[in-house]
Amino acid sequence: MQRRTGHILVVDDDALNRRLLIASLDRDGHRTTTASDGVQALAALRDDPPDVILLDIVMPGVNGMQVLDRIKRDEGLRHIPVIMISGVDDAGSVVRCLEDGADDFLPKPFDPAILRARINGALDRKAIHDLERAHVRNVFARFLPEAVLDDVLMKSEGEPRIEPELLTGTVLFADLRGFTAFAEGRPVDQVIEALNRYLSLMTDAVLDHSGTLVSFMGDGVMAAFGAPIARVDHADLAVAAAREMAVDKLDEFNAWLHDAGVGVDTTFRIGIGINSGPVVSGSVGSARRLDYAVIGDTTNTASRLEAMTKELPHSVVLSQETVDSLREPRDDVAFVDEFDVRGRSSRIKLWTLDLGPPTHRGGGST
Repeated sequence: MQRRTGHILVVDDDALNRRLLIASLDRDGHRTTTASDGVQALAALRDDPPDVILLDIVMPGVNGMQVLDRIKRDEGLRHIPVIMISGVDDAGSVVRCLEDGADDFLPKPFDPAILRARINGALDRKAIHDLERAHVRNVFARFLPEAVLDDVLMKSEGEPRIEPELLTGTVLFADLRGFTAFAEGRPVDQVIEALNRYLSLMTDAVLDHSGTLVSFMGDGVMAAFGAPIARVDHADLAVAAAREMAVDKLDEFNAWLHDAGVGVDTTFRIGIGINSGPVVSGSVGSARRLDYAVIGDTTNTASRLEAMTKELPHSVVLSQETVDSLREPRDDVAFVDEFDVRGRSSRIKLWTLDLGPPTHRGGGST
């Protein structure tokens, strides 16, 4: 069986023991870093995190147990396997370290065969952890922007779920006008190609503005800003994403339709509704399938605003709550009027984005 190799941090105040350990590890093909005390060890962990830590218990100053405690309290380091180095008369300390999260121990004086077995076991555990983390990261990367992946992984403690949380954010719904009619009578592969191209463009606009892609609903897109990681500029990001979706990305999609010959006689329009307020953010579903969801009245109202763009001469509609949540002033936001919105007891002041020409960017019915 092929032997796994990795980066080993050796922490021991005994210079002879360090040299013996390094020599044995080098023969097995490992890369090593050394530290002679706890302070150096913590600095080495920050500068170049290893795959496995060999940590002496008894050291002057910051001892091995204190270093272990700091490692296990650090979300970025706690997954690294720690093998405690112990004298044969230090069994009590070994037990305490194992109870505090150490993965294994190496007795002094060490046997090269035992060292090899301990290191191989630790590297196997590290590899399994890395594979599991990569899987969870891939799950989250489907709907989260790259910039927040590490924060979400840290909050989820490596689990493929997002714990429920009440946040203040902005929800965006977008719908492509006329796609149902476009799909009728066209080859299936042509319809799917067009849909995938449209959704890819809209996804880029959401993720590039630090939004979370919550779901696709046919040719509809639901996104959230400020969830699952809170941000004070959630409304600004949502409005900026909406403008890119309704102008640059829609123009690019229509141009592709014409250039590819998929829809030479077709020019699509879009409808976008945006609302801000409290939302419940978290994973929902069953043990066999989990999805990310953003639910609450804020979400329901955003969906209804998007539907209202079918009747209004505006492709993007913002609630007063979203306008009030903007951190930076915008000269392209214009007041429309007060409207009754289904599910709301009072009328809502609505605003729009001045997108300018061409005319295909207007709202209107499907």
